[in-house]
Amino acid sequence: MCGIVGYVGPKQAAPFLLEGMRKLEYRGYDSAGIAVYNGKEITVDKCVGRLSSLEKKIEGHLPQGHLGIGHTRWATHGRPSDTNSHPHTDCHGDFVVVHNGIIENYLHIKERLLAKGHVFLSETDTEVVAHLVEEYYQGDFVAAVTKVLAEIQGSYSLVFMSRFDPDKIVCTKQDNPLVIGLGEGENFIASDIPAIINRTRRTFILSDGEMAVVTKDSVWVTNRMGVPVSKKVFEVHWDAEAAEKGGHDHFMIKEIIEQPKAFRDTMTARVAKDTNRITFDELKWTREDVAAVKKIMITACGTAYHAGLVAKYYIEQLARIPVEVDIASEFRYRNPLVDSSTLVIVISQSGETSDSLAAMKEAKRLGARTLAVTNVVGSSIAREADQVIYTWAGPEIAVASTKAYTTQLLVMLMLALYLAELRESLRADRLQSIVHELRELPQKAEKFLSNGQAVKTFAEQYGFNDDVFFIGRSIDYAVAMEGALKLKEISYIHAEAYAAGELKHGTLALIIEGVPVIALATQRDVYEKTLSNIKEVKARDAVVIGLAMEGDDQIEKYVDHTIFIPATDKYLAPILAVIPLQLLAYYAAVTRGCDVDKPRNLAKSVTVE
Repeated sequence: MCGIVGYVGPKQAAPFLLEGMRKLEYRGYDSAGIAVYNGKEITVDKCVGRLSSLEKKIEGHLPQGHLGIGHTRWATHGRPSDTNSHPHTDCHGDFVVVHNGIIENYLHIKERLLAKGHVFLSETDTEVVAHLVEEYYQGDFVAAVTKVLAEIQGSYSLVFMSRFDPDKIVCTKQDNPLVIGLGEGENFIASDIPAIINRTRRTFILSDGEMAVVTKDSVWVTNRMGVPVSKKVFEVHWDAEAAEKGGHDHFMIKEIIEQPKAFRDTMTARVAKDTNRITFDELKWTREDVAAVKKIMITACGTAYHAGLVAKYYIEQLARIPVEVDIASEFRYRNPLVDSSTLVIVISQSGETSDSLAAMKEAKRLGARTLAVTNVVGSSIAREADQVIYTWAGPEIAVASTKAYTTQLLVMLMLALYLAELRESLRADRLQSIVHELRELPQKAEKFLSNGQAVKTFAEQYGFNDDVFFIGRSIDYAVAMEGALKLKEISYIHAEAYAAGELKHGTLALIIEGVPVIALATQRDVYEKTLSNIKEVKARDAVVIGLAMEGDDQIEKYVDHTIFIPATDKYLAPILAVIPLQLLAYYAAVTRGCDVDKPRNLAKSVTVE
């Protein structure tokens, strides 16, 4: 992995390849490279490091040619190095390939090819694919690729070029995204739409098992058996500027500020204007459909997993359906108790998260109904699920998720209310009050964001601490977990979240003089208990930043600093409360001089197990 681009047409390929790769930098990577056919041979330029290193390397002698592919890599097999960078070639440079994902049986294939005299240069799994094409080539490039696909196992997006067939690119996918952009006398290939949005808005989104032969004038799509596949053109309606920073220093702060708009977009057509009902036209569930659900299982990874923890509170308390939340990478290995009466909800920002996709496939194998909650139309998880709810957060470029997370919370709250109405588990007046607060959510988020200077001050004051702790009870604990993750993933501060009631069970030993503790206290039903826990950490001389709702006239007596969010319903509080935690992480990272949008060792879309 992690980013793929390709071009075939009348123009020079290299400028587009570099442009497209830059649009994919948000995905996280450790090396970059391009391959261009110059009319006689395929030239490959690649190096470890940022794209700027590659541009510097080829400055003054940009490869010339009208056919090319490029790649930004995040290491999975073999350390980051010039040699392990993509693209990879066969023994003679006749065939070249770029790849996202993993070839699971590469070692067996490599051993066989080594025995036949093939010479390998890298430690990667990808290189075996290029050598396999060489091995199978008998004058028909597409036929050779087809034989390769019949042999390899794993998850991948693969894009091939050949010196013997210099008018076409062949590409395919399995469990990893791949998009073909349709131009006039030229066509584009990319692993994500932002790479091509400045060139075309007309796309084909490949499905698993499909293979496309792309020339400047045509795109021919078949399945692995060679049977033609009819593809519907997908029109991209994103504003091209949505993938730019818009004058902000980083994508992350831009996306934090975009959250009120994302809330409005997510609620559009779902919060009825003339009633207090929640509607999901994409579901159209009946009372009988919901009555058949005896248990809900939510599975996800990272930030989306934290959204699932909040959703458990929403669904159990409002719809009164038992809910389990499982880390997706654990789900399919523990023989889960899932059957036809189980609804499995998979939450994924990208819709391409490898472990989450595998969990969904396992749930379907066991007979469960599946529902995807994702931000990306046409993504693998969206296509695999029985039904899909899109969050409509818009493109999220920063690796650390912000608006994708809060719109996941919003969708799950609306889903809980939708289920509650169908199950008649919530009084009409209570439903009305929550829906009223839903309508107020964007304005309240804007109100807080317009006056977030205090959070910046705290981040600058405590941003050089080695440790920070987060505590909370009930839903606040789930939000505290997300706050801690945000802080450590972009500022590299050691941050931990604890259920506040667990402090006496060992974790209080970590609280020492001067250590910052962020204490969430937005849930009134456990408020007094939370204050008691705050007193415990203050007694150990911690510096406590309390996070509470406006109108709280008690918390300031017990903490050193206070952040107030606008008063709202307790079920909306997690959506507003995480915003200052996002800002705290952002400003701490800026204070420490970290690469906010591209934190070390992380990628936006984790497409390998």
